[in-house]
Amino acid sequence: MNSSPIVFSGNKNSDIYAIGRYIANHITENWQTLLLKNQDKLLKTFNKAGDMAYGAYCYKLFRPIHQQLKHAGLHPMPWFPGDFNISREWGNANQSDQQRWMWSTITSNEGKALGTIVTIIFHDHTQFRLPRQPQVIALTETSKEAVVEALSKRSTDFKNALEFQIEYAEYLQSLENQG
Repeated sequence: MNSSPIVFSGNKNSDIYAIGRYIANHITENWQTLLLKNQDKLLKTFNKAGDMAYGAYCYKLFRPIHQQLKHAGLHPMPWFPGDFNISREWGNANQSDQQRWMWSTITSNEGKALGTIVTIIFHDHTQFRLPRQPQVIALTETSKEAVVEALSKRSTDFKNALEFQIEYAEYLQSLENQG
């Protein structure tokens, strides 16, 4: 765990980038060790519940970050890695190399929004596997609309992907139409 404190400049726009660097460093230092340490348990979870294993992994990965942010008087809303319902996912045709983008807005104890941390989780739907290290993007934008616009400018894949809740509703509708 990255035990060094988060260093802030006092500038709202640069503080979100400091938080992003802090989280990225934590991920770099811990993602593989945590994966190896919990491999058997996560594999069992994947075999029973599929992608929920990635949620369990993310909880373990980000829990120390939540503790550090709380100590610094900061709060991610929602908890990292973000709101699954508004996340977007895409990847290769055989679903062995997917990426899901989620985000959390960081607020101070006073309720002031500092910016948004976007979490990118690379994963495999065919087996429990993280093809590469999770990544983060720090944004000064805080509203859902502004975050979506900023990410859409960064990634055509993000722009073209549906929010999970919309994608899932369309999937359920297609099942009804088949019956």
